[in-house]
Amino acid sequence: MIRKIITFPDPILRKEAKPVTVFDEALKVLATDMAETMYKAPGVGLAAPQIGVSQQIIVYDLAPEGEKGQCTALINPNIVEGQGKAIDEEGCLSVREFSANVERFEWVRVEAATLDGKPLNFEAEGYHARVLQHEIDHLHGVLFIDHLSSLKRTLYKKKLKKILMEDKENES
Repeated sequence: MIRKIITFPDPILRKEAKPVTVFDEALKVLATDMAETMYKAPGVGLAAPQIGVSQQIIVYDLAPEGEKGQCTALINPNIVEGQGKAIDEEGCLSVREFSANVERFEWVRVEAATLDGKPLNFEAEGYHARVLQHEIDHLHGVLFIDHLSSLKRTLYKKKLKKILMEDKENES
């Protein structure tokens, strides 16, 4: 089922998501809903808070744009180590009509669980590492715009104000 994507400045995006403690069919349904929502958007990744669910679950697919590859779901993911620095452009399904260069680790080690609760420990680098950091940030109430200078954040907030005003006018 396609879910509604929550957009900034909704306060749920700023809350710490709760760890998953029950690995059941409902969790698998949630992951499937998240994947369907991500593909429909379209996006590369999605965290549960982006659909209004306070659970530590992310889904992502690293296939090139327009192609459907392998969707990965991670439960309670944590970055336990990071090395190197890389700057690249990021956007977000919850941050409308805006992208910016963000500095992230080039390489990360992640601990997580599968949908069945089996522990995972793996390394990722480059684009894969960037996607993981972006989505895991969502689980802690952090958006990519939080990594920007205050000037760039202010510019985005002004742009967003204009977008929201236009939305209101279009609803009338």
